[in-house]
Amino acid sequence: MTRRSSNATWLALALLAAVTLAAAGARAADKPHVRLAIGGANCLCYLPTVLAHELGLYEKNGVEVEMIALKGGSEALTAVLGGSADVVSGYYDHTVELAPKGKLLEAFVIYDRFPGMVLVVSPKFTPAIKTLAELAGHSVGVSAPGSSTDFFLKYALHEDGIDAAKVPVLGIGLGATAIAAMEQGQVQAAVMLDPAVTQLKARNQDLRILVDTRTAADTRKVFGGDYPGGALYAPQAWVKAHAAEAQGLTDAVVETLKWIREHKPAEIMAKMPPDYVGKDTELYLAALTNTIPMYSENGLMDPKGAQAVLDVFSGSDPEIAKAKIDLAGTYTNAFAEKAAAKFGIPTH
Repeated sequence: MTRRSSNATWLALALLAAVTLAAAGARAADKPHVRLAIGGANCLCYLPTVLAHELGLYEKNGVEVEMIALKGGSEALTAVLGGSADVVSGYYDHTVELAPKGKLLEAFVIYDRFPGMVLVVSPKFTPAIKTLAELAGHSVGVSAPGSSTDFFLKYALHEDGIDAAKVPVLGIGLGATAIAAMEQGQVQAAVMLDPAVTQLKARNQDLRILVDTRTAADTRKVFGGDYPGGALYAPQAWVKAHAAEAQGLTDAVVETLKWIREHKPAEIMAKMPPDYVGKDTELYLAALTNTIPMYSENGLMDPKGAQAVLDVFSGSDPEIAKAKIDLAGTYTNAFAEKAAAKFGIPTH
């Protein structure tokens, strides 16, 4: 081969590579970009959202997702209301809580069948605090003030006849920061979720649990019925204007829920970011194994569950009790029904 022909060959190869990269870039650019705010990404309650990203299922289903990790659900909600994010991965109850304020939000895929929240006493205060009533005058940790963990605490106190104003809250996050705050006695109790609860229990065998919603039975005991937790939701106007993006996100989450049911806990853990799993993989695996029943099978909202959320808020929030909330406007099953049909998942 002459030098001239050799140079021509390399030039052709370089041009081919450039064209291939440009085509790939164009394909990526064709996918709509969605900024997804998640309130505590290392919490197992949000695992389907993170796992969908790790499995590449957002891109597979036609959406390029930018994950924005924040401290708690209220911060994720603030990001969306402020315009720095498009969609929240957080608890459905925010859509009900904000409806009377004219902030219309709509959940379009539900991935948690129940909340998974646990009200736990700090190990340093186990001897002193044995009941909900004894929380009066003590600080209680929540992921962030105004978050679903905060709502849960106020509901539990209200149901026990305790004035929530007498129980100040402090934002401590959901992961390692929450564990540290509890073990150091920065708060006397906290609303926590797994894997943090399991990790704290492993180091403090006499850990006192006041309220637990990690199983269907416990959830029904606390709320009187099923109570949906994690969901993807956004302003109603965004969902209406971005139906293709909402469908892509829903398809990705529902396909992830299907993937979870088809794989063992250890296989699921292997796909999660190492910094979310932490050093103690056995404890994470134990917490994950216990959490899996919490995840939805098809992404649909049970109307009775949505009504339970409204009933809970109506009982403790006079503004919501007086408001005529259009509950059907706070969620839609249209996207999840299409996704379930796409992946052959029963909806009943």
